[in-house]
Amino acid sequence: MTNRSPSPIVLLGTRFLSPYIMVFGFYVIFHGHYSPGGGFQGGTLLAAALLLIRIASGTKLAQLQFKDYLARPLAAFGVFIYFGTGLLALLMGGYFLDYGELPIPGLEPAYLRYWGILIIEIGVGLTVMTVLTLIYDNMVKGEDYA
Repeated sequence: MTNRSPSPIVLLGTRFLSPYIMVFGFYVIFHGHYSPGGGFQGGTLLAAALLLIRIASGTKLAQLQFKDYLARPLAAFGVFIYFGTGLLALLMGGYFLDYGELPIPGLEPAYLRYWGILIIEIGVGLTVMTVLTLIYDNMVKGEDYA
């Protein structure tokens, strides 16, 4: 796949479609704690939007959207968000991922669970998005065609 220039029609289509996929991915993440969906599904949609641009434009141009060296730290940060929330609840005297024990002052247990699940969904979504992007980047490494 060397010396291939991206199609302007495909590139325009992906640049138009990618933000809408991202908005829907964020919607699925932020509404996944009380409706179907969640972190995994939203993270997959966010990764699909990133990979759409990567496939259509090549790796050099796609680096302007999401740098490949950010994938590993962001994936680790997503895992840290998930594990840190569970560990914090455990340290406060509850069970692992017992959101009612999170130390947020002034909130009733129902609201603590609401915010705890949302935090978990954000961590999972971030991890899934970055790991899927990292898998694609590792698969095409050395095949820079744009």
